[in-house]
Amino acid sequence: MDDKVREGNAPSLEDSIGSAIRKLRLRDGLTIAQVAEKADVSRGMLSKIENGHAAAGTDTLARIARALGVSMSMLFSKYDASATEAQHVKKGMGMEVVRRGTKSGHTYHLLAYNQGPVKVFEPFLISMDDDSERYPTFQHPGTEFLYMLEGELEYRCGQQTYLLEPGDSLTFQGEVVHGPERLANFPIRFLSIIIYPRTAD
Repeated sequence: MDDKVREGNAPSLEDSIGSAIRKLRLRDGLTIAQVAEKADVSRGMLSKIENGHAAAGTDTLARIARALGVSMSMLFSKYDASATEAQHVKKGMGMEVVRRGTKSGHTYHLLAYNQGPVKVFEPFLISMDDDSERYPTFQHPGTEFLYMLEGELEYRCGQQTYLLEPGDSLTFQGEVVHGPERLANFPIRFLSIIIYPRTAD
């Protein structure tokens, strides 16, 4: 089956993206080698992405989209259109993304891709295992919720800092300048869920 849908299950995000890439490539009569060269991706990696065996980061997907002459949103269109009621992301399969200001040693995995034209929320699993870089600060619309899973972290929100330990949570308005202040105990893992404001109809 084209999207490798198991009986009764909708295709995963990786399967849908891979299927879209493969169809766009074949539509233009391009080989994996040609697209891989244009996108600066290895042929093996591109093959794994097409077959849903590897999760690609946004930078890689952007290069693939450019190589295919389409917008990156085209790679998600099949997933948006699928009549899924739930998104199931297996352990370690969240899309790795790079948020502006993040440095090496800080890894963000997007755990769900919003379906539809309006971004409602973004859930990230954030891992930090390197204290050698300057910590980023952020500002964005909406409300952010943090939940500490592992390690200890001092987190700044405006003029205050909070020591977050496993089981602790922190909720704040995204417009307030925020970000890690001190990484106290490695390895550090926490959930960050950003809820965006609804736009008026």
